[in-house]
Amino acid sequence: MSAVEYRTILKYRLMIPMYPEDETCPICRKACMDKYGEHAVHCKELPGFKYRHDWVRDVLGDILRRAGISAKKEAPVNFLTDPTEGRSTLRPADLLVFGWAGGKHACVDLTGVSPLVGLRENGFVAGLAARKAESKKVDKHAKACAENQHVFIPFAFDTFGSLAPEAINFLTRVQRVIHSNCSTPKGQGFVFGRLGFAIQKGLAAQLVARLPSVLM
Repeated sequence: MSAVEYRTILKYRLMIPMYPEDETCPICRKACMDKYGEHAVHCKELPGFKYRHDWVRDVLGDILRRAGISAKKEAPVNFLTDPTEGRSTLRPADLLVFGWAGGKHACVDLTGVSPLVGLRENGFVAGLAARKAESKKVDKHAKACAENQHVFIPFAFDTFGSLAPEAINFLTRVQRVIHSNCSTPKGQGFVFGRLGFAIQKGLAAQLVARLPSVLM
C-alpha cells in the first residue's frame, strides 16, 4: 500500500474530509462528490468498484489454496440467480469450495458494503451493515443452493473491515486448517489479517482514483 493510499484510508476511517463538496465525480461524471468519500465507495464506474470485490475474492482464493483447500474462482453452477428475475440473471459463484460440508460443495458469495449509509437516519452500529448484507444474500441464494445439493456461504464485509457472522465462521475454519498444517504460530492471525488488509487495499483504489491531484 502506497503512502497516499495509507493516508486516504486513515482519513476515511477517521471521517476526516478529503474531497471538495459539490464537485462532479471525475470518474463517472454523473454525481457530486461528498467530502467523506461515500460516493467514491459506491460509484460503480471503474476503476475501483469491481476491483475491490475481485481483489478480496482473489486474496480469499489464495488463502484457500495455501491452506490446501480445493476451490475455484468464478465457477459456473447454473442456479445462482435473483429469484425475482429468474434465469436471466444466472451468475457464477465467486468461489466454489469443493467438499466443504458433508461432501457438498459450497458457493461463497462476496459482498462489500459501507457502514456509513443511512448514518444520519439510523445512527452507527458496528457490524450492522455487514449483517444486513449477509441476510439479503441468504434470502437471495440459500434456497437455490440447498435445492441443488450445495451449501451457501454469504461472505459479507464492510469498508471498515467488519465481517458478518458467516464470514467469520468460514475464516475461522480456514484458519484452523492452516494452523493444523503449520508448525509455527504464524498461521493463527494470518487469515484474518491478510483478508482485512485486502479489504482496505481495494477500498483505497476507489478513494485514491477520485482524489484531486493537489491532494495526492
